[in-house]
Amino acid sequence: MSMEVIKAGIADTFQDTGRYGHQHLGINPGGAMDLVAMHVANALVRNELNEAVLELCFPASVLLFKKPALIAISGANFYAELNGRPVPVNQSITVSAGTELKFTKVAKGVFCYIAIHGGFSLSPWLNSNSTNQKAHAGGWNGRSLQKGDVIEFKNDVSIIDETKMFPWRANVFDFYKEAENIQFLRGLEFDWLHSSSQEKLMKEFFTMTRVRDRMGYRLKGDVLSKQHGELISTSATFGTVQLLPDGQLIILMADHQTTGGYPRVAQVIAADRSKLVQINVGERISFRKISLQDAEDLLLLQRKMLKQIQITCTVHLKDFFNP
Repeated sequence: MSMEVIKAGIADTFQDTGRYGHQHLGINPGGAMDLVAMHVANALVRNELNEAVLELCFPASVLLFKKPALIAISGANFYAELNGRPVPVNQSITVSAGTELKFTKVAKGVFCYIAIHGGFSLSPWLNSNSTNQKAHAGGWNGRSLQKGDVIEFKNDVSIIDETKMFPWRANVFDFYKEAENIQFLRGLEFDWLHSSSQEKLMKEFFTMTRVRDRMGYRLKGDVLSKQHGELISTSATFGTVQLLPDGQLIILMADHQTTGGYPRVAQVIAADRSKLVQINVGERISFRKISLQDAEDLLLLQRKMLKQIQITCTVHLKDFFNP
Protein backbone atom coordinates (compact mmCIF):
# COMPACT_ATOMS: atom_id res chain seq x y z
CA MET A 1 0.00 0.00 0.00
CA SER A 2 1.78 3.13 -1.18
CA MET A 3 1.83 6.58 -2.73
CA GLU A 4 4.33 7.70 -5.39
CA VAL A 5 5.60 11.20 -6.06
CA ILE A 6 5.36 11.68 -9.82
CA LYS A 7 6.25 15.37 -9.71
CA ALA A 8 8.01 17.03 -6.78
CA GLY A 9 6.77 20.18 -5.10
CA ILE A 10 9.02 22.95 -3.80
CA ALA A 11 9.11 22.01 -0.10
CA ASP A 12 6.81 19.14 0.89
CA THR A 13 7.73 17.34 4.11
CA PHE A 14 6.20 15.05 6.70
CA GLN A 15 5.40 16.72 10.01
CA ASP A 16 3.75 15.86 13.32
CA THR A 17 3.47 17.86 16.54
CA GLY A 18 7.26 18.08 16.80
CA ARG A 19 10.06 16.77 19.00
CA TYR A 20 10.48 18.26 22.45
CA GLY A 21 13.06 18.10 25.21
CA HIS A 22 16.11 18.69 23.02
CA GLN A 23 16.40 22.48 22.69
CA HIS A 24 19.28 22.49 25.19
CA LEU A 25 21.16 20.50 22.52
CA GLY A 26 20.31 23.02 19.81
CA ILE A 27 17.57 20.84 18.29
CA ASN A 28 14.33 22.75 17.77
CA PRO A 29 10.90 21.09 18.06
CA GLY A 30 9.91 21.66 14.42
CA GLY A 31 6.56 20.09 13.59
CA ALA A 32 3.62 21.21 11.49
CA MET A 33 3.26 24.94 10.88
CA ASP A 34 -0.54 24.76 11.19
CA LEU A 35 -1.33 22.31 13.99
CA VAL A 36 -5.06 22.96 13.72
CA ALA A 37 -5.11 21.84 10.08
CA MET A 38 -2.96 18.82 10.91
CA HIS A 39 -5.32 17.77 13.70
CA VAL A 40 -8.44 18.30 11.57
CA ALA A 41 -7.00 16.24 8.70
CA ASN A 42 -6.21 13.40 11.09
CA ALA A 43 -9.67 13.54 12.67
CA LEU A 44 -11.26 13.24 9.23
CA VAL A 45 -9.51 9.89 8.61
CA ARG A 46 -9.94 8.57 12.16
CA ASN A 47 -6.30 8.87 13.17
CA GLU A 48 -4.85 9.99 16.46
CA LEU A 49 -4.57 13.76 16.20
CA ASN A 50 -0.77 13.72 16.48
CA GLU A 51 -0.24 11.27 13.58
CA ALA A 52 2.30 12.55 11.03
CA VAL A 53 0.85 14.21 7.92
CA LEU A 54 2.26 15.50 4.65
CA GLU A 55 2.73 19.28 4.73
CA LEU A 56 2.57 20.92 1.30
CA CYS A 57 3.57 24.32 -0.05
CA PHE A 58 2.56 25.60 -3.48
CA PRO A 59 3.48 24.48 -6.08
CA ALA A 60 2.88 21.13 -4.42
CA SER A 61 3.80 17.58 -5.36
CA VAL A 62 1.70 15.51 -7.75
CA LEU A 63 0.93 12.19 -6.07
CA LEU A 64 -0.17 8.82 -7.44
CA PHE A 65 -2.05 6.46 -5.14
CA LYS A 66 -0.91 2.98 -6.05
CA LYS A 67 -3.32 1.41 -3.56
CA PRO A 68 -6.69 2.55 -2.11
CA ALA A 69 -6.71 5.01 0.78
CA LEU A 70 -8.96 7.11 2.98
CA ILE A 71 -7.56 10.65 2.90
CA ALA A 72 -8.36 14.18 4.00
CA ILE A 73 -6.94 17.54 2.94
CA SER A 74 -6.95 20.49 5.31
CA GLY A 75 -5.33 23.88 5.78
CA ALA A 76 -4.70 26.00 2.69
CA ASN A 77 -6.93 25.53 -0.34
CA PHE A 78 -4.72 24.70 -3.33
CA TYR A 79 -7.61 23.61 -5.59
CA ALA A 80 -6.98 19.88 -5.27
CA GLU A 81 -7.99 17.52 -8.06
CA LEU A 82 -8.30 13.73 -8.12
CA ASN A 83 -7.97 12.53 -11.72
CA GLY A 84 -9.05 16.00 -12.81
CA ARG A 85 -12.09 16.11 -10.52
CA PRO A 86 -12.08 18.98 -7.99
CA VAL A 87 -12.14 17.92 -4.33
CA PRO A 88 -12.67 20.14 -1.28
CA VAL A 89 -10.67 20.64 1.87
CA ASN A 90 -11.83 19.45 5.30
CA GLN A 91 -13.74 16.47 3.94
CA SER A 92 -13.15 12.71 4.15
CA ILE A 93 -12.39 11.17 0.75
CA THR A 94 -11.91 7.58 -0.41
CA VAL A 95 -9.30 7.21 -3.14
CA SER A 96 -9.11 4.18 -5.42
CA ALA A 97 -5.88 2.67 -6.73
CA GLY A 98 -4.40 4.48 -9.72
CA THR A 99 -5.77 7.88 -8.72
CA GLU A 100 -3.65 11.00 -9.27
CA LEU A 101 -3.80 13.91 -6.83
CA LYS A 102 -2.58 17.31 -7.94
CA PHE A 103 -3.00 20.94 -6.90
CA THR A 104 -3.63 23.62 -9.52
CA LYS A 105 -3.59 27.05 -7.82
CA VAL A 106 -3.74 28.84 -4.51
CA ALA A 107 -7.20 29.95 -3.42
CA LYS A 108 -6.30 30.79 0.18
CA GLY A 109 -3.58 30.00 2.68
CA VAL A 110 0.06 28.91 2.66
CA PHE A 111 0.34 25.36 4.07
CA CYS A 112 -1.83 22.41 3.06
CA TYR A 113 -1.98 19.03 4.83
CA ILE A 114 -2.77 15.48 3.71
CA ALA A 115 -3.64 12.77 6.21
CA ILE A 116 -3.99 9.05 5.37
CA HIS A 117 -5.98 6.65 7.51
CA GLY A 118 -3.47 4.73 9.62
CA GLY A 119 -0.65 7.11 8.79
CA PHE A 120 2.51 6.96 6.70
CA SER A 121 5.34 4.49 7.29
CA LEU A 122 8.21 6.77 8.34
CA SER A 123 11.45 6.62 10.32
CA PRO A 124 11.17 8.54 13.61
CA TRP A 125 14.05 10.52 15.09
CA LEU A 126 14.07 11.49 18.77
CA ASN A 127 10.48 10.28 19.18
CA SER A 128 9.06 12.35 16.32
CA ASN A 129 8.34 11.83 12.62
CA SER A 130 8.76 15.53 11.84
CA THR A 131 11.32 16.32 9.15
CA ASN A 132 14.40 18.21 10.32
CA GLN A 133 16.10 19.10 7.05
CA LYS A 134 19.14 20.70 8.66
CA ALA A 135 19.86 17.52 10.61
CA HIS A 136 18.78 15.33 7.64
CA ALA A 137 16.65 13.30 10.03
CA GLY A 138 13.02 12.36 10.62
CA GLY A 139 10.15 12.28 8.15
CA TRP A 140 11.09 10.81 4.77
CA ASN A 141 14.88 10.39 4.67
CA GLY A 142 15.24 13.72 6.49
CA ARG A 143 14.32 15.75 3.41
CA SER A 144 11.50 17.11 1.29
CA LEU A 145 9.85 14.80 -1.21
CA GLN A 146 11.48 14.15 -4.58
CA LYS A 147 10.20 12.68 -7.83
CA GLY A 148 10.15 8.89 -7.66
CA ASP A 149 9.74 8.63 -3.90
CA VAL A 150 7.35 5.84 -2.89
CA ILE A 151 5.89 6.17 0.59
CA GLU A 152 4.25 3.18 2.19
CA PHE A 153 1.09 3.42 4.29
CA LYS A 154 0.79 1.69 7.65
CA ASN A 155 -2.71 0.30 7.07
CA ASP A 156 -4.45 -1.47 4.21
CA VAL A 157 -7.95 -0.18 3.35
CA SER A 158 -8.89 -2.81 0.78
CA ILE A 159 -12.63 -2.15 1.13
CA ILE A 160 -12.27 1.00 -1.02
CA ASP A 161 -13.15 0.42 -4.67
CA GLU A 162 -13.99 3.94 -5.85
CA THR A 163 -13.06 7.56 -5.33
CA LYS A 164 -15.82 9.42 -3.51
CA MET A 165 -16.36 12.23 -1.02
CA PHE A 166 -18.28 11.79 2.19
CA PRO A 167 -21.32 14.14 2.39
CA TRP A 168 -20.10 16.12 5.43
CA ARG A 169 -17.27 18.49 6.22
CA ALA A 170 -15.40 19.72 9.28
CA ASN A 171 -16.29 23.31 10.17
CA VAL A 172 -13.00 25.14 10.77
CA PHE A 173 -14.25 28.72 10.43
CA ASP A 174 -13.80 29.64 14.09
CA PHE A 175 -10.14 28.59 14.08
CA TYR A 176 -9.23 31.13 11.37
CA LYS A 177 -11.71 33.98 11.79
CA GLU A 178 -10.36 37.52 12.16
CA ALA A 179 -7.05 36.30 10.79
CA GLU A 180 -5.73 39.85 10.53
CA ASN A 181 -5.96 40.28 14.32
CA ILE A 182 -3.12 38.45 16.05
CA GLN A 183 -3.18 38.30 19.85
CA PHE A 184 0.04 38.36 21.85
CA LEU A 185 1.55 38.37 25.31
CA ARG A 186 4.14 40.93 26.40
CA GLY A 187 7.60 39.76 25.46
CA LEU A 188 10.38 39.83 28.05
CA GLU A 189 11.90 42.84 26.26
CA PHE A 190 8.61 44.64 25.53
CA ASP A 191 9.67 47.45 27.87
CA TRP A 192 12.80 47.97 25.79
CA LEU A 193 10.59 49.62 23.19
CA HIS A 194 10.11 53.37 23.43
CA SER A 195 6.56 54.17 24.57
CA SER A 196 5.72 55.49 21.10
CA SER A 197 6.87 52.20 19.55
CA GLN A 198 4.82 50.20 22.05
CA GLU A 199 1.78 52.15 20.84
CA LYS A 200 2.69 51.51 17.20
CA LEU A 201 3.03 47.78 17.87
CA MET A 202 -0.49 47.63 19.24
CA LYS A 203 -2.20 50.09 16.88
CA GLU A 204 -0.53 49.96 13.46
CA PHE A 205 -0.82 47.38 10.68
CA PHE A 206 2.14 45.26 9.52
CA THR A 207 2.44 43.69 6.07
CA MET A 208 3.62 40.14 5.41
CA THR A 209 6.74 40.22 3.20
CA ARG A 210 8.23 37.65 0.85
CA VAL A 211 11.14 37.11 3.24
CA ARG A 212 9.74 34.11 5.07
CA ASP A 213 9.99 30.35 5.44
CA ARG A 214 9.39 27.70 8.10
CA MET A 215 11.96 29.44 10.28
CA GLY A 216 10.44 32.92 10.37
CA TYR A 217 8.11 35.51 8.81
CA ARG A 218 9.41 39.05 8.30
CA LEU A 219 6.94 41.91 8.52
CA LYS A 220 7.04 45.44 7.11
CA GLY A 221 5.62 48.38 9.02
CA ASP A 222 6.51 51.58 10.83
CA VAL A 223 10.03 51.47 12.22
CA LEU A 224 10.07 50.62 15.93
CA SER A 225 12.82 51.87 18.21
CA LYS A 226 14.26 50.56 21.46
CA GLN A 227 15.93 52.28 24.38
CA HIS A 228 18.42 49.63 25.44
CA GLY A 229 21.54 48.05 24.03
CA GLU A 230 22.17 44.55 22.75
CA LEU A 231 20.61 41.42 24.22
CA ILE A 232 22.66 38.41 25.25
CA SER A 233 21.54 35.40 23.21
CA THR A 234 18.59 33.81 24.97
CA SER A 235 15.74 31.35 24.42
CA ALA A 236 13.18 31.70 21.62
CA THR A 237 10.16 29.68 20.53
CA PHE A 238 7.39 29.37 17.94
CA GLY A 239 5.55 32.70 17.87
CA THR A 240 8.29 34.84 19.39
CA VAL A 241 8.22 38.33 17.86
CA GLN A 242 11.71 39.80 17.61
CA LEU A 243 12.78 43.37 16.88
CA LEU A 244 15.45 43.45 14.17
CA PRO A 245 18.25 46.05 14.02
CA ASP A 246 16.43 47.91 11.23
CA GLY A 247 13.39 48.43 13.45
CA GLN A 248 11.23 45.85 11.66
CA LEU A 249 9.71 42.69 13.14
CA ILE A 250 10.23 38.99 12.52
CA ILE A 251 7.99 36.25 13.93
CA LEU A 252 9.70 32.93 14.59
CA MET A 253 7.97 29.86 13.15
CA ALA A 254 8.11 26.08 13.62
CA ASP A 255 11.75 25.71 12.53
CA HIS A 256 12.93 28.59 14.73
CA GLN A 257 16.41 28.70 16.19
CA THR A 258 16.61 27.63 19.83
CA THR A 259 18.26 30.89 20.96
CA GLY A 260 18.51 34.40 19.57
CA GLY A 261 19.97 37.79 20.34
CA TYR A 262 17.22 40.11 19.14
CA PRO A 263 14.80 41.62 21.69
CA ARG A 264 11.64 39.55 22.20
CA VAL A 265 9.01 42.25 22.22
CA ALA A 266 5.98 39.95 22.00
CA GLN A 267 4.84 36.33 21.97
CA VAL A 268 1.99 35.27 19.66
CA ILE A 269 -0.43 33.14 21.66
CA ALA A 270 -0.57 29.45 20.76
CA ALA A 271 -4.26 29.65 19.80
CA ASP A 272 -3.47 32.21 17.05
CA ARG A 273 -0.45 30.52 15.47
CA SER A 274 -2.43 28.51 12.92
CA LYS A 275 -4.22 31.52 11.46
CA LEU A 276 -0.94 33.47 11.47
CA VAL A 277 1.00 30.92 9.42
CA GLN A 278 -1.73 30.86 6.74
CA ILE A 279 -1.46 34.61 5.99
CA ASN A 280 -0.21 35.24 2.45
CA VAL A 281 2.41 37.70 1.21
CA GLY A 282 1.00 41.23 1.00
CA GLU A 283 -1.72 40.66 3.57
CA ARG A 284 -1.76 42.81 6.69
CA ILE A 285 -1.98 41.95 10.36
CA SER A 286 -2.36 43.90 13.57
CA PHE A 287 -1.41 42.92 17.11
CA ARG A 288 -3.59 42.95 20.23
CA LYS A 289 -2.16 42.39 23.70
CA ILE A 290 -4.08 40.04 26.03
CA SER A 291 -3.50 38.46 29.44
CA LEU A 292 -1.91 35.08 30.11
CA GLN A 293 -5.21 33.83 31.54
CA ASP A 294 -7.09 34.82 28.39
CA ALA A 295 -4.43 33.12 26.25
CA GLU A 296 -4.77 29.90 28.24
CA ASP A 297 -8.57 30.03 28.03
CA LEU A 298 -8.45 30.46 24.24
CA LEU A 299 -6.06 27.51 23.85
CA LEU A 300 -8.26 25.27 26.01
CA LEU A 301 -11.29 26.31 23.95
CA GLN A 302 -9.43 25.49 20.73
CA ARG A 303 -8.48 22.05 22.01
CA LYS A 304 -12.07 21.42 23.08
CA MET A 305 -13.31 22.33 19.58
CA LEU A 306 -10.76 19.98 17.99
CA LYS A 307 -11.84 17.18 20.31
CA GLN A 308 -15.45 17.75 19.28
CA ILE A 309 -14.47 17.49 15.61
CA GLN A 310 -12.58 14.27 16.34
CA ILE A 311 -15.57 12.70 18.12
CA THR A 312 -17.97 13.76 15.36
CA CYS A 313 -15.73 12.32 12.64
CA THR A 314 -15.42 9.04 14.54
CA VAL A 315 -19.22 8.76 14.64
CA HIS A 316 -19.62 9.63 10.96
CA LEU A 317 -16.99 7.07 9.91
CA LYS A 318 -18.38 4.28 12.10
CA ASP A 319 -20.39 2.65 9.30
CA PHE A 320 -17.47 2.92 6.87
CA PHE A 321 -15.20 0.87 9.12
CA ASN A 322 -17.99 -1.42 10.36
CA PRO A 323 -20.29 -1.98 7.33
